[in-house]
Amino acid sequence: MKKLTIVALLLVNALTIFAQSAPKPYGVLPSQLQLRWQETEMYCIVHFSVATYTDKEWGFGDEKPDIFNPSKFSALQIVGAAKAGGFKGIVVVAKHHDGFCLWPTKTTDHNISQSSWKNGKGDVVKEYQEACKQLGMKMGIYCSPWDRNNAMYGKPAYVTEVYRKQLEELYANYGPMFMSWHDGANGGDGYYGGAREQRKIDRSTYYGWDTTWAITRKMQPGAAIFGDAGPDVRWVGNEEGHAGETYWATFTPEAADGKIPSNGNVKYETSPEGTHNGKFWIPAECDVPSRPGWFYHKAQDGQTKSAYTLLDLYYKSVGRGACLDLGLSPDKDGVLTDEDVQILKQFGTVIKQTFAVNELKGATLKASNIRGGNSVKFGTSFLLDNDRYTYWATDDAVTTPSLTADMHTPKTFNVIRLRENIKLGQRIEGAAIDVWQNNAWKEIATVPTIGANRLIRLPQNITASKVRLRITGSPAAIALSDFGLFKEPTHLSAPAILRSIKGEVSMSTEAPVSSIHYTTDGTEPTSNSPVYKQPFEYNNGGTIKAVSFDGATNHSEVKTHVFGVSKTGWVASAPQAGNNRMRRVANAIDDDPKTMYNTCTKNDSITFKPQEITIDLGKSQSIKAFTYLPRQDKNPEAEGIVDSYIFQVSTDGQNWTQAAEGEFSNIASNPIEQTVKLNASVNARYFKFTAHHVIKGNGFTVAEIGVL
Repeated sequence: MKKLTIVALLLVNALTIFAQSAPKPYGVLPSQLQLRWQETEMYCIVHFSVATYTDKEWGFGDEKPDIFNPSKFSALQIVGAAKAGGFKGIVVVAKHHDGFCLWPTKTTDHNISQSSWKNGKGDVVKEYQEACKQLGMKMGIYCSPWDRNNAMYGKPAYVTEVYRKQLEELYANYGPMFMSWHDGANGGDGYYGGAREQRKIDRSTYYGWDTTWAITRKMQPGAAIFGDAGPDVRWVGNEEGHAGETYWATFTPEAADGKIPSNGNVKYETSPEGTHNGKFWIPAECDVPSRPGWFYHKAQDGQTKSAYTLLDLYYKSVGRGACLDLGLSPDKDGVLTDEDVQILKQFGTVIKQTFAVNELKGATLKASNIRGGNSVKFGTSFLLDNDRYTYWATDDAVTTPSLTADMHTPKTFNVIRLRENIKLGQRIEGAAIDVWQNNAWKEIATVPTIGANRLIRLPQNITASKVRLRITGSPAAIALSDFGLFKEPTHLSAPAILRSIKGEVSMSTEAPVSSIHYTTDGTEPTSNSPVYKQPFEYNNGGTIKAVSFDGATNHSEVKTHVFGVSKTGWVASAPQAGNNRMRRVANAIDDDPKTMYNTCTKNDSITFKPQEITIDLGKSQSIKAFTYLPRQDKNPEAEGIVDSYIFQVSTDGQNWTQAAEGEFSNIASNPIEQTVKLNASVNARYFKFTAHHVIKGNGFTVAEIGVL
């Protein structure tokens, strides 16, 4: 009888344990499709088209298809390099704004079948599809809604007979897809079948997004739809590759003009952080080009982001709960440069080495509370099983618990990883990490949010045998799925290269190194190159490369900086500058990107008219190109950023010759220094830069302007 009673009690106890209810979901939740996208973490977007051959960021639409003729195109090389970098997929730019289609479409003659590549029988998108399948990589598609070539653009028939049918062709023939990427650049000037005019659209209604996305849902149900306002993935609001330090996957998009939020019509200042307790689950993608521009430009060789720059972006995107989308740009031969391939490999190696070992493996974990006392279902062991959806949970009334990890022996780490089980929502509003040192707890890091992934990169190595996690804020019981300590391998930082207004170049590193070696002719520096000892004059411009050494062989990646002609002795003037000190025309040539010349006013009744700035170089010089750096203050209004220009030169300051005119494509989203090569070198003492059009505002801004 006693045995039966004991068995019955054990059975009741077991049933009680396994009957313990899970925490209730909090707020809006991700779909299964969004969970799969989140797990991807990193992928690449590949820009390769006619703009590669015209040396532009945005083609105008009048390019001849025959210029597209890569001699060595290799989808396997491009996709393989991405895989070596630790990326899990690629997004193929099948059609950019120029309207040129990289597959033999039936919707327009402006496509690859009209090129001489493979005698018009080639299909770039198909080759990417086959490479992804062979290498086990995911594939997505980017097909620009804007088409600067098509005569029908701006009319309803373009959407129904061209754009949607292009999507249908891509969905039907090049799947399966993990993403369908929809750009926010819509409407503006273009070729448009020879009309060569401006065409405006209502971005909220023109594409009929609900109908368009219904095609995606039907034909590619596994594809997450990317757009400025979602619906599945949102743009992070910048092309710098990082989300906000405080980051919410929930988002309530708002239109900039008060209409329906859509591609090209969102208050982007809210996108990096998202919306706390937002109406929708729309996590962010952080897109950033690996080079200064999205398309390949030979002038940007040597300026590819280093492996450790990419690592920093990784921590600020994936490490804040978003996903990283890195832009790759094959050259005119149709392959990535050796430099780009090597950097991707280095980056992938560092990521793999960093997260190879969780120093908490084997630690004894003790929590201040476990939900219902049920360690079987909600215990701390789930924090170390590398599963995003098993988790440690607390009772409903316990929202600020703590957890202590005893590693038994001292361990050294510099990266901390935390994750929530986002199937139950994003809830944690603050956390802190302490270490036990000198017989006391010492706080070493805090974070405002966790979400799907939070990586804390410490500024220095920490050695300790015990760590403590404190949840400092949460509106509901926690559901934490991961806790890890990792060691990023040590590395040498590349030298920073700066030039003063006096034309003196200086170099420095974040940490002491044995030596810095450099070259001034654009060649790769080695241990045999000159050693940097003190600042030196470099007035005529050119390319300086430098590398840090620790000993004879251990060295950092190479840092490259292209300098224009020194601005010593230059004088800037502008008829619209007046006496307003806020405008300070000299700011445009002070070699300080943080200052700027600004003619914008708060008077909304004033409309923009072309404005200019004139520079006296002090003496006649050979000019091969000019540079324009837009404002760098990250003003969300982006007032005064020039997107259309005229560049003139003069020997006497009275008689002017036009040397260049054109547009700065994508400059609002990617406000990097713009370099415009002249058709031929000119000798001049003066140059005049005219802002022919700005993105927004009644004036124009210049952070820096120069010549090469």
